[in-house]
Amino acid sequence: MAVVDSAGRTTGTDAGIFDREHTIAKPGFNRWLVPPAALCIHLCIGMSYGLSVFWLPLSRAIGIDKPVACAGQSMITDLFTTTCDWQITNLLIIFTIGIVMLGLSAAVFGGWLERAGPRKAGAVAALCWSGGFLLSALGVYVHQLWILWIGLGLIGGVGLGLGYISPVSTLVKWFPDRRGMATGMAIMGFGGGAMIGSPLANHLINYFKTPTSVGVWQTFVVMGLIYFVFMMIGAFAYRVTPDGWQPEGWTPPSRTNAMITASTVHLDNAHKTPQFWLLWLALCLNVSAGIGVLAVASPMLQEIFAGALIGKPEIGFAALQGADKVAVATIAAGFVGLLSLFNIGGRFFWASLSDYIGRKNTYYVFFLLGIVLYALVPSFAHMGSRALFVAAFCIILTMYGGGFSTIPAYLADLFGAQFVGAIHGRILTAWSAAGVIGPMLVGYIRDAQLQAGVQRSLVYDRTMYILVGLLVIGLICNLLVRPVADKWHLSKEEAMRLRAESAENEAAVQHGSFGIGTGGLDLSAGLFWIFVGIPLLWGVWMTLQSALKIF
Repeated sequence: MAVVDSAGRTTGTDAGIFDREHTIAKPGFNRWLVPPAALCIHLCIGMSYGLSVFWLPLSRAIGIDKPVACAGQSMITDLFTTTCDWQITNLLIIFTIGIVMLGLSAAVFGGWLERAGPRKAGAVAALCWSGGFLLSALGVYVHQLWILWIGLGLIGGVGLGLGYISPVSTLVKWFPDRRGMATGMAIMGFGGGAMIGSPLANHLINYFKTPTSVGVWQTFVVMGLIYFVFMMIGAFAYRVTPDGWQPEGWTPPSRTNAMITASTVHLDNAHKTPQFWLLWLALCLNVSAGIGVLAVASPMLQEIFAGALIGKPEIGFAALQGADKVAVATIAAGFVGLLSLFNIGGRFFWASLSDYIGRKNTYYVFFLLGIVLYALVPSFAHMGSRALFVAAFCIILTMYGGGFSTIPAYLADLFGAQFVGAIHGRILTAWSAAGVIGPMLVGYIRDAQLQAGVQRSLVYDRTMYILVGLLVIGLICNLLVRPVADKWHLSKEEAMRLRAESAENEAAVQHGSFGIGTGGLDLSAGLFWIFVGIPLLWGVWMTLQSALKIF
C-alpha cells in the first residue's frame, strides 16, 4: 500500500513485494534483464501449443494399451464417466477453452495489469497456469474430464492471458528505441514453449507410465511445479521504468513520422477508434490463416505426399499400412516441429525488422507475401516438390508468429505506450476468434471435399485459395490504417494528471533516471539469458532432429 507524505506526495515505502511501486527500477538496473524475465513466463505458457502430446495417452487412461469405449458415448458421458476412456474430440476442447480464455482474460484484466504492474500479473499467471496443471492432474487421477476443462482450460486460460500480456507494456517502455525487437524477444518464447514442453512431457510420460497408469497425472504435477518456479522467477525479475525515463542519448522519433505518435490515447477510448478495429481484423485474419494451417499440418503433409515421404511415391495415403504408416506419421510430426521453429524465429525476425521498415509496411509484407505463397502451395503439391511445399509453409509460419510479435509495437506507435499493455490485451480477442475460425474453416472445407469424392492429395487446394481471400481482406484493413485523430489524444494536462496519480512519479523524483537501463549485456544479464537460453536451445535441437526426417 502506498503512503502519502506531508507534502501530499505518494511514496512506495509501504509497498508490498508484489505491488507496482516495489518494482520501479533503481539506479544501476540494466534493462536487458527484462526480456529474459518475460521469456521465463512465455516459455512456460507456450506449452499451450504442445498440449496435443497428452491427448493420445489420455484417450486410453483407463484401457492403458487401447481405449475403452462405451455404448452411446457422448460429450456429456465423457465429462462425468469414470469407466469409459475420453474421446480425443472432447479432449481438444481443453485447448479451445484455453485460447478463448486467453483473449478474454487479456481483454478483461488488461486495465488491472497496468495499475497492478507486471510482477503481480506474472505471479497470478503462474498460479493459474501451474494450478491448471495441478488441478488437471487431479482430474486425470479421478478420471473426471470436467476438471481438466476447468483446470487447463478455464483457469489455465486465464494464466495464458495474463502471462502473455504481462511484459508487453513494460518492454515497450524500456525499449522505446527498439519496440519491435523487445516485444519480439519475449513473444518468441510463446512459440518456443511447445518445443521445450512437448519433448519434456514425452520423457516424463515414458518415465512415469506403468502397467496401470499412462503416466499423465504425474507428468502434470511435475510440469506444473516446474512452470510455477520458472514463472515466479520471471515475475520477480520484472522492473518498470520510472516516470519520464528514456534511454540515454535516445531522441524520440520526429513528428514527421505520422504513424508514430508522441501523444497518448486513453484505454477507454482506444476501442472507439477505427484503427483499433482495423488492426483487430488484420490480426484476426492473419492468425486465422496461420492457425488453420497449424491445425492440419500433420494430416496435410501425409495426405498430399503419402508414400513419397518414405521413397514410395506409388503408395497413396489410403494404402499406407503398418511400419510405412508409422514412418509417414513420424515425418509429419517433424514437419509440425519445423513449423514451430519458424514460428519462433519469425516472432523475433519480423518484429525486429519492423523497427526499421515500420509496422504498417511489415504487415503489408505479411499479407502480400502470404497471398503469393498460399496461392502457390497447390502448384508445389501438384509438382510433388516437398522442398518448395515445406519452404512455403515455413515462411508462412514466420509471418504468423511475426503478426503476434509486431502488433504490440504497432499499437504503441498508434496509441502511445502508456496503456499499450491493456490495449494489447483487448486486441487479443482477435486471437480467440481466430482460434475458432481458422481450424473450423480449414477442417470443414477438408471434410466437405472428401465427402465430394475429391482425392486426398487435392483436398487442400480450395482451402489455400480461400485463405488467400482472407489475406486480401487483411491487406485492405492494413491499407486503411491511418494515424489516430487528434480528438482521441489526451491533452498534456490530462497526461500529467494521470502520471501524477501513479506512484511512478514519486519514484522518479527519488531516483531520477541517471544510471537506469544502462549496462548492455553485462554479466548479470548474460547469465540470465543463459538461464533461459539453455532450455530453448535444447528444444531447438530436439525439433531439428525430428524435422530432418522430412528430407
